[in-house]
Amino acid sequence: MLEKILVVEPDKCVACRNCELACSFKHGGEFNPMRSRIRSFNYPVTPFPISITCLQCEDAVCEGICPTWAIFRDLATGAIVIDKERCEGCEMCMQVCPFGNIRLDPLEDVAIKCDLCGGDPECVKFCITGALQYVEAKDSVRFWWRDFVEKVQTNKENLLVAKERL
Repeated sequence: MLEKILVVEPDKCVACRNCELACSFKHGGEFNPMRSRIRSFNYPVTPFPISITCLQCEDAVCEGICPTWAIFRDLATGAIVIDKERCEGCEMCMQVCPFGNIRLDPLEDVAIKCDLCGGDPECVKFCITGALQYVEAKDSVRFWWRDFVEKVQTNKENLLVAKERL
């Protein structure tokens, strides 16, 4: 069970991509968003940005599917981590992740995902708006995901109304 969790507040995100740069530099030693374990972008259906990262699932399907046991839960942080020495780049974890938060490192050809930086997420330090927060898991039950879905639905409805007026 996670004691702390990385929370993304969609209302605060401006998709500046500082989180991607901080993450890629921390893990790969270079500013390369393709090597980042967090992604920032604008959803095409909505007029607002969002950062997406691993949700550190309690019952992580990626952990169970890995044929080399390269994916496991770090007992110190509670994060699901990938041992790049064991990973063979088979992409099975990518295929089963329901949120699409695992990808291949383009240089090392191994799976990468958020590992919470060992309990001190670099992305949080460089988030200029405070949209990324590393908080106590018990305090994170703020239904931020529900708020996000409601915002998407409202904006989708507004887009449909605007389209009908054209």
